[in-house]
Amino acid sequence: MTVAVIADIVASRRLEDRAGAQRSIVDAVAIVHRDLPVATAPLSPVVGDELQGEYDTLADALASLLLLRLALPDDVDCRFGVGVGEVRPIELADRTVPEGPAWWAAREAVDHIERLQQRAAPLARTWIVLAEGQDATMTETIALARAYALSRDQLVSAMSERSRRLTYGRCLGRSQRELAETEGVSQSAVSQALTAAGSAALVEGFTALTAGVRS
Repeated sequence: MTVAVIADIVASRRLEDRAGAQRSIVDAVAIVHRDLPVATAPLSPVVGDELQGEYDTLADALASLLLLRLALPDDVDCRFGVGVGEVRPIELADRTVPEGPAWWAAREAVDHIERLQQRAAPLARTWIVLAEGQDATMTETIALARAYALSRDQLVSAMSERSRRLTYGRCLGRSQRELAETEGVSQSAVSQALTAAGSAALVEGFTALTAGVRS
């Protein structure tokens, strides 16, 4: 089983500097992979405003995507389609093309989250789809993952850039004192910002996702 991810830049046509936005995403992906190297194929640009990547587990993918959203600057955001299933890459003369049920599911997921943003959940950014032919016992896991992703997207989407930076640091285990020194503010200001943003829930969720990786 592979977890395939398609990332798409939100409102890319309205960005004044699309090339700059893509560079910001690539830089953020590199930082996340340095801090949490769980991607078997880190997200990388493929065509237009799209990036693709692969992970071994759903927990790895969700943990990495959380850090990525926290690492992005205010003027850049992505939506993520996550597909769980089999990958059957096609070998061409000069390259390998990602293919298979996991990728079809990821495409379905990114299309679904875009529609969801336009209707019931404007701040939603992540959707997960189980590919056809997978173990039916995973259906409940996928449902729980979707609910978790929607809830955390709501929190992250409402955060300021500083709150995201602070939450990122807390996910990696940095103390409030360390973060205060980095930001040039008081520890009390960091504590207040984290509390107001609801960061504690995100940090606990991240810890649960990465328990096996970081133990």
